[in-house]
Amino acid sequence: MNIQFKKGVIELCVLSILSKKDCYGYELVNEISKNIVISEGTIYPLLKRLKDGGYLTTYLQESNEGPPRKYYQLTEQGKETVVSLENEWISFSKGVDLIIKGGEKE
Repeated sequence: MNIQFKKGVIELCVLSILSKKDCYGYELVNEISKNIVISEGTIYPLLKRLKDGGYLTTYLQESNEGPPRKYYQLTEQGKETVVSLENEWISFSKGVDLIIKGGEKE
């Protein structure tokens, strides 16, 4: 996939997944990778930026498979932002689909 396509979309994917459940970093990579190819190196700087921006908080939780894992959780600001971004994305992707398929907005 074109790298430019991914840049803005990965943030939306992370926030959308976290709106459904808290996740640790590697879990987020696996969830996103089911549909879009990404690397761990992509996700951690984004998670730091989202946390620094007040969209996420973190907490540690014990794991049966090794050291405690850092889970990411949406803040109220993050919950409001994901709703707004999802609505923008739906409208945007419908517009792109119409352009690609040669249709017009009703």
